[in-house]
Amino acid sequence: MDARFNLFENELAGRFAKRFAGVGHLIQQSPLPQSTQELVSLRASQINGCGHCIDMHVKEAAAAGETAVRLHLVAAWRESTVFTEAERAALAFAEEGTRLADAHEGVSDETWALARKHYDDDQLAALICLVAVINAANRLAVIVHMRGGSYEPGMFAAALD
Repeated sequence: MDARFNLFENELAGRFAKRFAGVGHLIQQSPLPQSTQELVSLRASQINGCGHCIDMHVKEAAAAGETAVRLHLVAAWRESTVFTEAERAALAFAEEGTRLADAHEGVSDETWALARKHYDDDQLAALICLVAVINAANRLAVIVHMRGGSYEPGMFAAALD
């Protein structure tokens, strides 16, 4: 199935996409580890059922050196031994920040405390912004039916130059 709407070919959506990509670039340059950023983006995308973003983040993470084992286990991170305590805190944060309709409090005090334990203010700010941005990206892609499978690492950045 083809996408319903090409966000990159529409003038307004294209201008929005460039600004949205700029926000993503700002987060990428933050002190939050790149591997953590990809794991968080992948987990939120899995929860939201966004094939396009799952495809993108798996391939970008692999291109950056992430192992296949860790990528395969993101969906079952609680039952896995391959993630650090800090990564586990970020994944819990991502899940709770994504599943707002399931938990009226959003990120629980316990998860917040774990994130605070492992991340300084700048890293935590980046994590908060990343969870918001990946959820917005998932919604954009799911609404227009962008499909996964054809993404190549670096493709998104190249499309917005």
